[in-house]
Amino acid sequence: MQVRLLGSSPDEPRERQYASSYLINGCVAVDAGTLGFVGSPAGQAKVRHIFLTHSHMDHIGSLPVFLENAWDPAEPAVVLHAMPETLDALRRHVFNNVVWPDFFSLAPEGRPFVVVDELVPERAVVVEGLRVLPVPVNHVVATTGYIVTDGASTVVFGADSGPTERIWEFAQDFPEPRSVFLECTFPDAMEGLARVSGHLTPSLFAAEVRKMPRMERVLAMHLKHRYRAELERALGALGIAGLEVAAGEQEYAL
Repeated sequence: MQVRLLGSSPDEPRERQYASSYLINGCVAVDAGTLGFVGSPAGQAKVRHIFLTHSHMDHIGSLPVFLENAWDPAEPAVVLHAMPETLDALRRHVFNNVVWPDFFSLAPEGRPFVVVDELVPERAVVVEGLRVLPVPVNHVVATTGYIVTDGASTVVFGADSGPTERIWEFAQDFPEPRSVFLECTFPDAMEGLARVSGHLTPSLFAAEVRKMPRMERVLAMHLKHRYRAELERALGALGIAGLEVAAGEQEYAL
């Protein structure tokens, strides 16, 4: 499985993780923080499925632009997969004919801008040769992590989340080798804020890794750039096998 963490800063895309978007095998996206800002409209149009983790702006920010760029009246519409709470937030706060046109209802020449798939927690869907299982995690708004397998390997997208359980229980039943993208947002000194806001510190990160089945690679992401150097030092001191800090615009063979 090929996974690319899209860049979110033009000048330092490898290190500055201001927003979240992953591209799987060039045609399936997890989140759309920067998806609509990277590449040409023709290149974006190769992405046919988007799985949203939640409604926060750093995960949906470029979605309106992406849907406009990728729309082709001669081709089937992009499918947007998300939980009901996330779709409701998009309808009320983004595609509301104030912030952006209502792409959910607008269908020029009978061709919709987007097709919506309302996900059911813990019920897998199959797209583009991938089995994708949505599992709710622990954040301040309804948030879904995803376990993705092509039958030969598995990648867990932990999403924005504080300490959680269920996704790791499910992951053990998926094929090895397994890898995980796991957030680490705040330093240990800010654990109070991390817990209140539904995020992890290095110590909480290590506790989550201990809950997991065996992971070939553990990719830390969502590091607040202001604390990045401190977070990298703390993560490096954990001694976790296969741990590295994920880099923007890098493609991972997982």
